[in-house]
Amino acid sequence: MAADFISLPSDSSNKEQLDRAARALTEGALVAFPTETVYGIAANAAKPDSVERLRDIKGGSVPRPFTVHIGRRSDCEDFVPEPTAMGRRIMKKGWPGPLTLVFPVDNPRQTEAYGKLSKVGAESVYLDNTVGVRFPDHPIAVALLTQANVPIIASSANVTGQPPPTEAKGIHERLGDRIDLILDGGPTRYKKGSTIVSLNGDGYHLLRQGVLDERTIRRLATLSILFVCTGNTCRSPMAEGIFKQMVARKLGCDVADLPRRGILVYSAGTLGVSGGRASKEAVEVCRMRGIDISEHVARGLTVELVHTADCIYTMGSYHIDVVRSLAPRQADKALPLDSDRDISDPIGGTVADYARAADRITDALCQRIREVPL
Repeated sequence: MAADFISLPSDSSNKEQLDRAARALTEGALVAFPTETVYGIAANAAKPDSVERLRDIKGGSVPRPFTVHIGRRSDCEDFVPEPTAMGRRIMKKGWPGPLTLVFPVDNPRQTEAYGKLSKVGAESVYLDNTVGVRFPDHPIAVALLTQANVPIIASSANVTGQPPPTEAKGIHERLGDRIDLILDGGPTRYKKGSTIVSLNGDGYHLLRQGVLDERTIRRLATLSILFVCTGNTCRSPMAEGIFKQMVARKLGCDVADLPRRGILVYSAGTLGVSGGRASKEAVEVCRMRGIDISEHVARGLTVELVHTADCIYTMGSYHIDVVRSLAPRQADKALPLDSDRDISDPIGGTVADYARAADRITDALCQRIREVPL
């Protein structure tokens, strides 16, 4: 029997037809659907017959992994209870989007999702104690996956060896008698497969370059934290040095290892003056804490720095206004380091004044470090 063919507007506004497709998927149908990359075939991993049919289309009965597709970022927790810090960073910055993440899962049986899967579904999801997860950036895909509310696996809508389709017409011609429903959302946006990244320990490995290139993945994997004060000679350099020390202790590594782990911490000043050194008092206060900022070179805050940063912490509310003036759309990134009150500038004061400022900075950082996806 030929698959039913449903044409939908790309904004997923046809709720009745999407409800029908979601119910069919829940009940065990194979449903072809659009994503921003290529069209996929979705199956309910709780239904063994559905998994077997999908496996047959993709090339036989030998166990092979299929990618879990989710309609909400939080749904990943059911399949991956403890993603690595780098995994959380990439998820936050790269999803929804053309990115498949392969997570290690030491004990799949202890996950929330495992008990919902059929035996063959579990084999297809957790092959070799890993699971691939994709959160597509397409309204039809998101609506379908969210409304189905069952564990969904999917693969590109083609027989292995053939090019994946970027329009629904090709699916109907090649697989129309082997699947149940085809959702036509028009041509896909990128007409290219998703990028696949394997997460391992503190790092990652690019398995397949798709829409996103290696440079983009590196950016997604990097956590950039920027501290801002006025001149970048005392408060923000102290915050930078203290925070590096705190993060390294939390991760059990040396400060020098932080960039290798994808964590960049830096500082800048709103005066826009570059080239100065940290004040001798700031250097001394940090030295007494086992932190060396003697090589710090001041730099001015720029639009590029604002755009590059994932988190921006300022010493005062005035500095947030400067961030907003430089990059209005990025202003939400900027928060006062101390949410209760500004951290006063100790410039011109004694070493004791600088020490008090460092104490305030440290107390605030102890709160802020809990928010950062290290």
